[in-house]
Amino acid sequence: MVSKPLMLLSGSANRPLAEEIARQLDTQLCRATSRRFADGEIFVRIDENVRGRDVYIINPTNPPAENLLELLLLMDAARRASAARITAVIPYFGYARQDRKDQGRVAISAKLMANMVSSAGADRVLAIDFHQHQLQGFFDLPVDHLYAAPVFVNHYRAMDLQNLAVVAADVGSAKMARGFAKRLNGSLAIIDKRRAAANTIEAVHVVGDVEGKDCLIPDDMIDTGGTMTEAVIALKELGANDIYICATHALLSGPAVERLSNSPVKEVAVTDTIAIPADRHFPQLKVLSVSSLLAKAIGYTHSEQSVSALFE
Repeated sequence: MVSKPLMLLSGSANRPLAEEIARQLDTQLCRATSRRFADGEIFVRIDENVRGRDVYIINPTNPPAENLLELLLLMDAARRASAARITAVIPYFGYARQDRKDQGRVAISAKLMANMVSSAGADRVLAIDFHQHQLQGFFDLPVDHLYAAPVFVNHYRAMDLQNLAVVAADVGSAKMARGFAKRLNGSLAIIDKRRAAANTIEAVHVVGDVEGKDCLIPDDMIDTGGTMTEAVIALKELGANDIYICATHALLSGPAVERLSNSPVKEVAVTDTIAIPADRHFPQLKVLSVSSLLAKAIGYTHSEQSVSALFE
């Protein structure tokens, strides 16, 4: 039984997604002010009463860093306004790629971001497809970690792809690829990839049969597109038919749009966890919405129901 009224707040990083979540929950976004001082500092103010409310603050933390700061400031404002419970809904959790100290004198940014979210007043975190699943343990508070895979699986089932090979772009994404292969009745292949430097890769060898098959390459994010374009080229050289890419978070940095639009890929399916500007769209891009997934998670959390079914 719901004991406290639900209230949705949105930052400016991806307001269209927040509006669609509110529509599916049959509610309105709480009025809030977010503006800049002359020197660029962010000012936020919640323009409605949140005392005793169950507040869900929706904002991905993709660059620029102001998106993270806005989320933190909104949480602090809600805490100081006596909200009963604050849930940080972070469709994309940025600064997650540095999750361990793998060389000297580097930061573990993922842990720092988790500490900041906790310190700002979050009682719970709701996120989609962390870069590494162990990030859940970086938070000293409950985390509901959702997966966008069901959104993609429904999309590809509707396309009725036959003779499909699901290809892991590197060894690290093999588990994800295996899950897609199982759900889509496809075979599994793995690309042995070696990274010469950050954002620079070399596709070396493909383990598995892809000749004459449609191929799907899943990943959690597309940054510069180097990994994906090298994989597409490698698969085409081995005789693959249509090649599809899916990734939850469309960062599309730097040369990504040019690389992907000029590659022989049939479709690049992504979700709307990150707002994609019009100039980052290209013909093969297909944007699928995670608003229904997040709306269900918020609704279940608010009514104290289990959200475990949404983890699959």
